[in-house]
Amino acid sequence: MRSRRRRIVLRVLGGLLALVLVALVGGYLYAKPLLLTGTGYAAHNDCAVRAIAGRSDPRADLPPNPLVPYLRSSQAADNSSYSATVLGVLAGQTAYYGDAGCTLGTPLTGTGPLTQVPVGANPFDAVAVPAPSSAVAAAVAKAFGDDLTPFEQDLLGTRAVVVVQGGKLVAERYAPGFTAATPQLGWSMAKSAASLLTGRVVKEGKVAVTDAGLRPEWTDDRSKITVDQLMRMTSGLTWNEDYDLGTAITAMLYLEPDMAKFVASQPLAHAPGTYQQYSSGSTNLLCSVLRQRTGLGVDLPRRELFAPLGLSSAVWEPDGSGLPVCSSYLWATPRDWAALGQFALQDGVWGGQRLLPEGWMAATTRSDAVATTEDPGYAAGWWANRLADGTLDQPTLPADTYRASGHDGQRIYVVPSADLVVVRLGFSPSIKTPEQLRVVDLVATLAGMPRA
Repeated sequence: MRSRRRRIVLRVLGGLLALVLVALVGGYLYAKPLLLTGTGYAAHNDCAVRAIAGRSDPRADLPPNPLVPYLRSSQAADNSSYSATVLGVLAGQTAYYGDAGCTLGTPLTGTGPLTQVPVGANPFDAVAVPAPSSAVAAAVAKAFGDDLTPFEQDLLGTRAVVVVQGGKLVAERYAPGFTAATPQLGWSMAKSAASLLTGRVVKEGKVAVTDAGLRPEWTDDRSKITVDQLMRMTSGLTWNEDYDLGTAITAMLYLEPDMAKFVASQPLAHAPGTYQQYSSGSTNLLCSVLRQRTGLGVDLPRRELFAPLGLSSAVWEPDGSGLPVCSSYLWATPRDWAALGQFALQDGVWGGQRLLPEGWMAATTRSDAVATTEDPGYAAGWWANRLADGTLDQPTLPADTYRASGHDGQRIYVVPSADLVVVRLGFSPSIKTPEQLRVVDLVATLAGMPRA
C-alpha cells in the first residue's frame, strides 16, 4: 500500500514537473521574439559602440528597460564579433564587425572593395575649434543643461552640439568622453541622408521619383507604389513602428537578414499615396531600389554620398544581404553630420559642383497633403516646420526650417533664411518633448541673433 501511494505521488509530481516545464518552454517560446529584440539590440550596440565609435562603455547606450540587467555580453578575442544573451544562455544574438560596420546574425562576405574617403576632405575637418561669441556660447550651454543639476543633465543627455552659420563653423561643444572625432549614431536621421542619397541617384538618371513597378514579386496593386511614396511613407504597406513583441519594426531590425525582402512581403493596408504612416521599412525598401538601379551594395553610400562630401568617419551599417540599413544605422562624427546639413542647405551644391537635382531640397522638405496622415510635417525623409495646412509645427522657428530627427534626441536643424545648421547629438531616452530636449530653443535663439 505504501509503495503504491509512493508511485502515485511520484506520478503526480512528475506530471506537475512536466506541466511546469511545458509552461516554462511555452513562455520562453512566446517571449523569445521580444528577448531576441533585446539581445539583438545589445549585440549590435556593443559591436558598433566599441568597433565604430571606439568607446568602451556600450551599456551607457542601452535604454532603460527591465531586460537590461539580465543581458550578458561577450566578444571574440580578435574583436570580430560581439554577442549578447539573457542570463548567458537564452536568446543569443551575435553581431559581426567588418569594413562596412556591424551586421547582426551572420558575417557579411563578398562585399568587394569599398570606396575610400580621404581623411580631412570634409571642409569642416581642418577648422580649428571655434571661439563663439558670448551669446552663442550661452545658448549652447543651455542646450547642455549647465543650469541644471548633475542628475538633470544626465537625463538631458546632450553629447554634442555643432553650429554652422554662413558656411562657417561658429560653435561646438562635447560632453566628457566625446570629442569632434567620436562617431555617433544618428538613428532615423539616416532617413534624411537616404533622401540625399536618392537625390544623387536621381541626378545620375538611374532612378526617377515617379518610377513604379519596383519589385518583380509585386504583381498586385503594390506595383503602383512609387519611389516618391516610399520617400514620403505613403506606400500603404502594412506596418507597425512600435518597438514591441512581434511588431514589424522589431522583426525587421533584429530577426530578418534581408530587411527589404521582409518589407516587400507586407500586404497593402491602404491604397498607395492615400495614407501617410511612419515606416522605417519604407526607407530600407527605398534603398533596395537604389541598390538595384546602381548595382552597388554596401558601397552605395560611400560612392554616392560620403566620398563626394568627404565624410571620412561615416559608416552606414548593412543587413545580412549587404543592404545599408538606411532607416537607422548611420554613424558619423558631429562635424560630418553638420556637413550633411550644410549640403542640404546648399541644395546639393558642394565644392562648386551640383550633386543633387536643382530644387531637390525644396521638393523633399515640402509636407504634402494626403487623405490621412499620422505624422504631420513629415516630407520626403525630412520633417518640415511648415505643415501641409500652412501652420507651423514649432511657431518659434522660422517657417522654412526643416530637420532630420532620430531616436533618443538626434537632430539636425536647417534654417535657410538664417543660413544656419545646428546639430545636436545625445542619449536622451527619458526626454519626451522638444521643449525638454532644449534644441528647439537653441535653434530659435541662434536663428534670431543678428549675424556678424
